This record gives sequence, C-alpha cells and structure tokens, in this order.
Amino acid sequence: GWARAGIVKDAGDDPDVTHGAMVVVTVRMGGPGIRFFAGEGVGIVTREGLPIPPGQPAINPVPRQLIEAVIREQGGSDVDVEIAIPGGKLLAEKTWNPRLGIIGGLSILGTTGIVHPFSCAAWIASIHRGVDVARAMGLQHVAGCTGSTSEDVVRAYYGLPLEAMLDMGDFAGGLLKYLREHPVPRVTIAGGFGKMVKLAQGALDLHSGRSQVDLDLLADLVPELPRQSVLGANTAQQVLDMAPGLDLADRIASRA
Repeated sequence: GWARAGIVKDAGDDPDVTHGAMVVVTVRMGGPGIRFFAGEGVGIVTREGLPIPPGQPAINPVPRQLIEAVIREQGGSDVDVEIAIPGGKLLAEKTWNPRLGIIGGLSILGTTGIVHPFSCAAWIASIHRGVDVARAMGLQHVAGCTGSTSEDVVRAYYGLPLEAMLDMGDFAGGLLKYLREHPVPRVTIAGGFGKMVKLAQGALDLHSGRSQVDLDLLADLVPELPRQSVLGANTAQQVLDMAPGLDLADRIASRA
C-alpha cells in the first residue's frame, strides 16, 4: 500500500545548502484527494505571506503541481504524499526558514524541477519571500544586507526584528525591483564600502565577477585627494583609508 523513492540532490552551481542532501518521497493510498505531508526535515509554515498557508507543509505550489500531475497520469486520485529530507532540520538553520516562520525543517521550492548552472534564481526567490513575509507582518522597515556583518550592524543600529532582515547578498537589484512593486515604508541597504561604491555607480549586481569598482567615480567624489593616488588604489577600501576626516562614506551612501 505504499512506495518510497529517494534521490541525492545535485544543486549544480547554485549557492544551496541542500546540495548533497537526500530527498525521500513516500506515497500511500489515502486521500481524500492528493494530500501533502511533511516528513523528517521538512518544515511547516506558521506565518502569512508565503505561497502556502499556515499549518501546511512547506512544499511550494509548483512542486505540488508537478507531483499531482504525475499521480494523475498514473491514474491516481486519493494519494498521500510525504516528503522528507533526513537532517533537514539542522540544514534549515542555515537558511531563511526560521525568520520566514517555517519551523522544523527545509522548504521544497522549485519552479521547473530543473537546476540551471550558475542560476541564482533560488536566492532571489528567497529575497522576494522575505519581503512578502515582512509585508504580511506589517513591518514598516526592512533592511537588505550583503552579508552577516552588515546584518549585525543594521540590527543593532535600528533594533529591527529578524524578520525585517533580508539577506540580499549581491542581488541589490533583485531586492529593489521587487520592493518597487511590493513596497514597504522604509528600506535600508547595508554593506561594506566597496559594495556600496558599486551601488553608487548604478550596479545592481554587486558580485565581484559581474561589477567592478569605478575608481574614476571615486576620484570625482573625493576631489580633496590627488586624483592619481585614487586611480592607483587597489581597492575602494584603500581609497577610504586615504581619506580620514573626510565624509567619503557619507558621499557614497548618498549617491547609492
């Protein structure tokens, strides 16, 4: 009356903590209809703002649709589907799930079921879901941060709750474009000086492989320094170190 299959996930080049995890699905005759259950290591939704309502296993609509289509192709109608990821509860602590209100494990995400090499769509989708949850909670102030250091600084400075912190990584554009369509009253963008210089240049992807610091721009913004010294710098941080007592960081923040 039941069958089980498991597969080791290959996340390709995505920055994905579930790379190498075992995903196990058990199907049983049950119902009524096709029902989904969270096995070991798969979380339960506890907050509004996500595509799945509270109380349901964190299995997103597209994976559900894919699974339902296969079951119906095989003539099934009353089937219970349990998805488990052994060890998923610990892995989930490295993800956004706790702050999104997904408790007890990982989410089953996915849009097509196919991993595209160098795709960062999953990360950007997580940013979007973070905005959705913050809006559903009625938060008035959110912060997009490039990493844990900037997140710690912003949380301490503004006293923001964990749910307001959006781990945007290098994807400033992915956050800002979504916020343009799904606004909140106040947004803070936080990152190291070099990342903010790139944002000040108009770069929306702050990754070192996809945008570079424009030293000419920096030279324009700090005319008090010899231009050739700025142009000869190795990093933006080096330019900042050349300018003690000047408000270079403020100038960059304002332009960003």
